[in-house]
Parts: sequence; C-alpha cells; structure tokens
Amino acid sequence: MAKNLRMTVYTALMAALMAAGAYIVIPVGPVPIVLQNLFIMLAGLLLGPRWGAASVGLYLLAGAFGLPVFAGGSGGLAKFAGPTGGYLVGFLPAVYLIGLISRRHGRRAFWDVLAMVLGTAVIYALGATWLKVWTQLSFEKALATGVLPFLIGDALKIAAAVPIARALRPVVRG
Repeated sequence: MAKNLRMTVYTALMAALMAAGAYIVIPVGPVPIVLQNLFIMLAGLLLGPRWGAASVGLYLLAGAFGLPVFAGGSGGLAKFAGPTGGYLVGFLPAVYLIGLISRRHGRRAFWDVLAMVLGTAVIYALGATWLKVWTQLSFEKALATGVLPFLIGDALKIAAAVPIARALRPVVRG
C-alpha cells in the first residue's frame, strides 16, 4: 500500500514537471522546442513502463481537459488535432518503451541512453508523420521542420537525463 501511494505521488509529480517543462518554449516554427520531453524520458527511467505511462497519461488528460499544460501554456482537445498532436500522442508509447528497456536491462547507462534514443525516435516518427498529414508537407520537409531542429537539443536532454536518473533512482525506489 505504501509503495503504491509513493508511486502515485511520483506519478503526479512527473506529470506536473512535464507541464512545467512545456512552459519553457523556444518557438522555431509549428513545433516549438520545449523541456517537457526531458521529463517524459525521466518518467520512463525513474517510474518504469506502467507508472511512467500513467504520468504521461495524466499529463495528456489534463491537457485534453483544457488545463494549460501543453507548450506555451496551451491546452484542449484541439491540440491533439493540430500540428503537434502526433508528438503529444507519441509521448505515451515512448515513455512505456523507455521504462520497459530500462527495467529489463538493469538500469545501466548504455541501456538508458538506448531506451531514450528509441523513445525519442517513436516521438519523432509519430510527430513528423502527423505534421506531414496536417501541413501537407512532403515527408522530407516534415522531417526538416519537425525533427532536424530538435536533434541536438534532444541529445543534450538525453545526456542530462542519465545522471539525473542515476541520482534520483535510490530516492524513487525508497
């Protein structure tokens, strides 16, 4: 019982951090640079597949109900139909995949990095595909708009997530 309560609190905390990370925005076109995906990666690494998915689900549900938790303080169901909808939807399978790989491979740095790279690839695949459909861009232009500008920043977020996860895992495991 105490473990479930603790994990519920961590789940809510990670959802709140995702929302806070969405307020740190650098506009670079239809898809802004935000910090929320760092917290999505950390949710997978720290909470695992089930609780990590619960935290992202809570975050997405809050946004769907109109709370201003998405990039730049926006919210509402319309965000899922707009140019960033595929990225939002991609957060859920990405966090699950990150958590699954991290748990299965003993939470070692190599596997954590690989998990986050694969999770980020899932977000990019769903996001760029939806961006292509929504904007009627060619696939190459959708990649140039919705993936390439974010590669360096996401690599830095992955590099930052490894030591953060290493420091926080003993606290979360309790």
